[in-house]
Amino acid sequence: MHVTPLHQDMIPDVIKLMEQGAPYIRPRTASDYWLYAHLFASSCPVALIDGEVAGAVMAFRSQEEPGEVYVQDVMTSPSHRRLGVAKALLEHVRLRAVSWGCSRVYLTSEPENTGAQATWHSLGFQNVPGEMEVDGVSVRKDFKGPGKHRAVYQLLLS
Repeated sequence: MHVTPLHQDMIPDVIKLMEQGAPYIRPRTASDYWLYAHLFASSCPVALIDGEVAGAVMAFRSQEEPGEVYVQDVMTSPSHRRLGVAKALLEHVRLRAVSWGCSRVYLTSEPENTGAQATWHSLGFQNVPGEMEVDGVSVRKDFKGPGKHRAVYQLLLS
């Protein structure tokens, strides 16, 4: 596996990858990924296996809270799951955040996305206390807008 920053020539393959993440991942436009490749490439790693896009993470350092990195999307190709792709990609993001002096990496997940939750826990992310609980998961009410409740997970960096 080779992990590399997102490059413009990877955008069509990343869009196809993200399309496989429904209903939890919504692919962005080619224009959005162009911005990610040009402005945030160092925190948007792509995993290649035998030249094929096996996974990708879109993450961004907060301008409002520069000590934080928000992970927007994590996607591993169904044919490459359980090979450590998500772990390698999120480790790349973690190391980048450490190099910036950040104190935390965080992400959100729908409360019912139990597969993602198991991944976050296995990688050391902790569920942040919220205002309510759904199936044993602490959830922040309206975190991404009215009715868009999300479980928040964080990895504290030291």
